[in-house]
Amino acid sequence: MRIMGIDYGDRQIGVAVSDELFLTAQGVATLRNSGDDRVLNDIGKLAGEYGVTEFVVGLPKNMNGTIGPRGEIAEQFARSLGEKTGLPVKLWDERLTTMSAQRTLIEADVSRKKRKEVIDKMAAALILQNYMDSRKR
Repeated sequence: MRIMGIDYGDRQIGVAVSDELFLTAQGVATLRNSGDDRVLNDIGKLAGEYGVTEFVVGLPKNMNGTIGPRGEIAEQFARSLGEKTGLPVKLWDERLTTMSAQRTLIEADVSRKKRKEVIDKMAAALILQNYMDSRKR
C-alpha cells in the first residue's frame, strides 16, 4: 500500500510515490500532459505497478488562500482521476512547492537542463512528503 503524489501542470505532470511505511516520498516519473484520458490511463498504470491506494494532488492556491483558475483545473483533474481509478483523491495546498524544489536544485548546482527534467517529479515528492508529515502529527 502506497500513496501517490501528483503535481499537475498544463504541459507536464510530476508523479511521486511513498514508501510502504509512509515515511518518505520519491519522485518516479514526469508525464507529458496530453490533455485527455491518456494521462489518466498512464497514472492508473503507475498506480497499479506501485500498489497505490490513495492519491494526493497538489492544489495551487493563491497566496491569500483562495482558489483561482489553476486551482479549479487541478480540482477537475482530481475528480477525473478519482472517477477513472476508483481510488480516493485528496487535494493538498501546494503553494510555493515548485519554488522550493527549484531552489533546492539550484543550491545543489544542478544544471538548468537537468532541473527542467526533474522539477515536476521533485515538486510531486514535496507535495506528498508534506501530506504524509501532516498525517503523523
